[in-house]
Amino acid sequence: MTAVLVCGAGMGVGILLIVHGLVRTRTPLAVALARLQGAAPRTATRVSLPPARASETDDNGLVSVIGRPVARHLVTLPLIAKRTRCDLVVLDRTPERHLAEKVTLCLTGFLLVPVAVAIMALGGTFLAWEIPVWFAIVLGVGGFVLPDIGMHADAAKRRADFRHALGSFLDLVVIALAGGAGVEGALTDAAGVGQGWAFARLHRALEEANLTRVAPWGPLGRLGDDLGIDELRELAGTVGLAGSEGAKVRATLSAKAASIRAHSLADAQAAAESTTERMSLPVVVLFAGFLLFVGYPAIAHVLTGI
Repeated sequence: MTAVLVCGAGMGVGILLIVHGLVRTRTPLAVALARLQGAAPRTATRVSLPPARASETDDNGLVSVIGRPVARHLVTLPLIAKRTRCDLVVLDRTPERHLAEKVTLCLTGFLLVPVAVAIMALGGTFLAWEIPVWFAIVLGVGGFVLPDIGMHADAAKRRADFRHALGSFLDLVVIALAGGAGVEGALTDAAGVGQGWAFARLHRALEEANLTRVAPWGPLGRLGDDLGIDELRELAGTVGLAGSEGAKVRATLSAKAASIRAHSLADAQAAAESTTERMSLPVVVLFAGFLLFVGYPAIAHVLTGI
């Protein structure tokens, strides 16, 4: 049974490598556009776009070799939930890349058990076939789910960074409004002053509104929907009310910035308290082990005496 599992795993990996060699790798559109923008002369701008990370744009890594051929066929299936797609937008990752990671970890977890069983068989230890099969299924499913867990945590951190940058953006908008600028001009000026990926996204949304000749609160609202950030959707509604109804928006934006900072401070305090509680857990375990070490001889002596 062990030999059959090892041979099947080897054939599966071989078939995947053959398919990857026959299928021509296509360069993603985002990577091609980034190369063109890097080669073309750039105009002066005050926004510093964050460089693309190698882990997200590299097409020659182990993930691409093993998981990408299968991910191309799985990307059309409804395997990615709406929340996961929103997190992918926040992290600037493609669904194909995410599925490639899931497939790679799934195959790794599934093939790890036959390899371990083969090594144990060479050492003279044999197991019933049910145990390796169940372990392989559990590790395969766990490897398929594991990228989602890490991605949700990374997306939550990036959303917190965006909210922090949004508070600074609102302060800049309020300053521009106090200087006599209009709503659209204040938004554009504030987005052009800041740096980082959050200001780059805001600047890109406002540039889209400028190029398409639409009101800026439409692209800002869509950006909030894509990133899953309620504060940005509320900002779009507030700015839209000011643009269409002529409402005074400066005091509202100032209060919104203060609210975002207060919310961020509360989240930071909650995270600090949670970290403090987790730090006390090893101390409790160590103390319990010490009590067990000290009290076990006495308890054992009493039990043997009975």
